[in-house]
Amino acid sequence: MSTIGHLLIIAAAVAISSVPIVMTILILLSPNRTRSAVPFLIGWVAGIVLTVSIAALFATVIPTSRFERQPDTAVGIVEIVLGVAAMVLGVISWFRRRGRSVVATTPKWMRAEAKMGPWSALGLGFVLNLRPKGIVLALAAGLTLYADAGSVRVAIVPVVIYTAVAASTVALPIIVTAASPRRMQPRLVAAHQWIETNGGLITSAILVVIGLLIVGMGISRL
Repeated sequence: MSTIGHLLIIAAAVAISSVPIVMTILILLSPNRTRSAVPFLIGWVAGIVLTVSIAALFATVIPTSRFERQPDTAVGIVEIVLGVAAMVLGVISWFRRRGRSVVATTPKWMRAEAKMGPWSALGLGFVLNLRPKGIVLALAAGLTLYADAGSVRVAIVPVVIYTAVAASTVALPIIVTAASPRRMQPRLVAAHQWIETNGGLITSAILVVIGLLIVGMGISRL
């Protein structure tokens, strides 16, 4: 339960990330959505699972205490570093956003959704996990798995829950749009406009808060 609780904090930050949400909405508003929406979701989910698994594997190189109940100082220090990195990313993102116009302009690479096929969507969904924010959060989640789960068998359920929460903001719009595309159309347009205006600032604030929580998790291990 401790592992799941820590992972849910990090998964919430992944879920609220504005870039994959905006990309999902753009795909669903495009005439190509039936070909690219599901592959994009598969790529996004596969990227989440793979990055957190690799991060947990890399965490095994961190020296830990020989005593089971003694706090692992090295793990705590790495968590503090990752938490600070998350806060720095949040602050940098906030200042960059502040310097732009109130209504953000969608990057050119995000406007290619109309020409996107299933393989392109699959690859994009996966690659979005490799952004600096995604890597920092994956490392924090992998470190938590390594420190708290203790074994592969115990880690399976936390990883499933983490993935479900992290991917929920991409999965739910795709599922609901598939069930009722006409009703979702105006809602997707409104959501896109709102996220374009406010999503980046909210994501920055969430990164700072999550970074503080990760630092707190690290301090508790010292």
